[in-house]
Amino acid sequence: VINIPEFGDKSAEKVCFSLKIKSQNDKEKLAEAKRMTYLKGFTDGTMIVGEFSGRKVQEAKPLIRKKLLEEAMAVLYSEPEKKVMSRSGDECVVALTDQWYITYGEDEWKQKAVRCLENMNTFSAETRNGFEHTLGWLNQWACSRSFGLGTHYLQNGNMYGKEISSIIPEQMTDEVWDYVFCDGPAPKSDIPCALLCKMKQEFEYWYPLDIRVSGKDLIQNHLTFSIYNHTALLPEHHWPRGFRCNGHLMLNSEKMSKSTGNFLTLKEATAEYSSDATRFALADAGDGMDDANFVTETAESAVLRLTKELAWMEEIIASESSLRSGPPTTFADRVFANEMNIAVKET
Repeated sequence: VINIPEFGDKSAEKVCFSLKIKSQNDKEKLAEAKRMTYLKGFTDGTMIVGEFSGRKVQEAKPLIRKKLLEEAMAVLYSEPEKKVMSRSGDECVVALTDQWYITYGEDEWKQKAVRCLENMNTFSAETRNGFEHTLGWLNQWACSRSFGLGTHYLQNGNMYGKEISSIIPEQMTDEVWDYVFCDGPAPKSDIPCALLCKMKQEFEYWYPLDIRVSGKDLIQNHLTFSIYNHTALLPEHHWPRGFRCNGHLMLNSEKMSKSTGNFLTLKEATAEYSSDATRFALADAGDGMDDANFVTETAESAVLRLTKELAWMEEIIASESSLRSGPPTTFADRVFANEMNIAVKET
């Protein structure tokens, strides 16, 4: 049905052979095979049979969907790919509600996003490759947010909505938005000119953003959305200048997970090991796109070393009156002074 460049016409057979899958009990290998074939099939696959033969899968999919619905051969149905838990610990279900989509991937819009990425600092080739790959396949994406937008002035700077501003939503006309965010002309508005100028000045103080730091798992969604949305709404000189992505944080070489109990918050770490020992463990954990590994033994060892260092300092201070003073007199003194001078000059 589908030809995939790397796997040919029989992708399932090819991948099962490559991964040496023997039976349905090889669950991990089967999951990896599914991931490989589904992803490559959608992004690079070409239909080889039927009405849409010769078309890319990502082009044919919405056409086939439309045809099946029009001919009453299918009904719309949605479910999560796997069990989804909310931050409150509740299991999520699919709700049958009205839904609208943002058409990421539209040609003109995509060209702007690509141009934005070309001029951005991603701080690593791996991050840039991730963005380029996502821009290659991202298309329609469901949008469900109905609150939490534009709170600063409408809520008098209080993000929780406990304050009431002198500005009401009806005053935020298209002309006001264009003036504040898009270098538009001064609008005719009931909002005082001084407040309009303050709004515009505050926006221009923060934009364009020089760097946003986020986890690498957000490249395929929120961070690419951010590029698209900035290029759609703002003039080019306000487009983002840099995104730096980091890996996940593991705890003792295992994925942090509340459900398994392998979890540690920053507050808990500083209470258990002190802020200084926590810094030691974090500095030793790793950096960049690789997953960082917070090792509790490193933090515990740092506590002992710092305690010993503190005791030594207190001992030296207590015996200060018995120590030699004055200029260097021995060869060792002069070597030490020279090394200190070199270190000071280099920093």
